[in-house]
Amino acid sequence: MKRGLFTIIGVTAGAVGAVALAPVALTMAGFTSAGIAAGSLAASMMSSAAIANGGGVAVGSLVALLQSAGAAGLSAGAAAAVASVGGAAGAVIGGAADLFSRSRSPPSHEEEDDGNEEEEEIEMLFLESKDLVPK
Repeated sequence: MKRGLFTIIGVTAGAVGAVALAPVALTMAGFTSAGIAAGSLAASMMSSAAIANGGGVAVGSLVALLQSAGAAGLSAGAAAAVASVGGAAGAVIGGAADLFSRSRSPPSHEEEDDGNEEEEEIEMLFLESKDLVPK
């Protein structure tokens, strides 16, 4: 198997998966299109933010951004940020899989390096010249 293949797969799957599952995660946390769900993690976050800001949720705060994403979906910038984080996580997992697969399998002919390239080249030249000399 090619080196780095699992890393490439991990980055792709992580980025696509993160963007596809972000709306599901937001809804499960309580940031719905109808507003913040009562008794949810989102309601707890909103309550804490309101208490910290003297009764209201600050514009541009994490709660406000998450509610906006839950109600209207991810903006292009948010989708890019989520894809970047998902891709980075996928790269770590894919890189670990690459490392594990290389340690469990014997080296391929391409990766094999015994340090005798110069000797092998001299031997090849000798064998080629031997064929050129008439007997």
